[in-house]
Amino acid sequence: MSKLKNKVAVVTGASKGIGASIAKYFAAEGAKVVVNYASSKEAAEHVVKAITDNGGTAIAVQGDVSKEADVSRLFEETKAVFGTLDVLVNNAGVYLYEPIEQVSAETFHQQFNINVLGSILTIQAALKLFGDKGGNIINISSGASNTPLPTGSVYSATKTALDAFTVALSKEFAGRNIRINSILPGVVETEGSHSAGFIGSAFEAKLVANTPLGRTGQPEDIAKVAVFLASEEAAWITGEKISVSGGIYGL
Repeated sequence: MSKLKNKVAVVTGASKGIGASIAKYFAAEGAKVVVNYASSKEAAEHVVKAITDNGGTAIAVQGDVSKEADVSRLFEETKAVFGTLDVLVNNAGVYLYEPIEQVSAETFHQQFNINVLGSILTIQAALKLFGDKGGNIINISSGASNTPLPTGSVYSATKTALDAFTVALSKEFAGRNIRINSILPGVVETEGSHSAGFIGSAFEAKLVANTPLGRTGQPEDIAKVAVFLASEEAAWITGEKISVSGGIYGL
């Protein structure tokens, strides 16, 4: 399979969950992948090993996307190893569901710094490596952008902001051969959703009951759409917010 043959991709937050699945699917389609992680070095190296054991090419690079110096180093290492960049996937993100009375400046800034500022910093760095040939940016947003849930006001606001960047930048990039799109996942079974207590909860059961396709999503459900958007099959798609949620956020 070679939809992404010889493409170089940076996937942020790729040590687990959706990011790890995207990295693996990209590599299986021929891309050379930079597996970014903030703190889970062992998990990131496991993703790299899974890719290389399957005949793919990948490296792991540590970096907190909310820190400018870390982002600069991430893309410098990408250039040093692969020489260029074709695809950026902004997957790194955090979320905290809490009543508005409990929102603190610390939790507010943590979510906005990683989910929004982090994406700005990576996009700025990616543009330098895209050069005149252009490139492709995929923002991993959330169905909560369109349908905010109780106690998720700050998280939903970060994803709404990210989607606004997607639409605005698609126009700003006109004439530069740079495409940018958002994927809006529904509830997906990952390490994070397990640790947050979503999986197996009454909340998950309620969402599944209201999901036309009748199940919680899996990371590969998102990864397959990311491959499509990164490929030439999506060459005339930009500025779009694509819901991948089993239908629940399309109701």
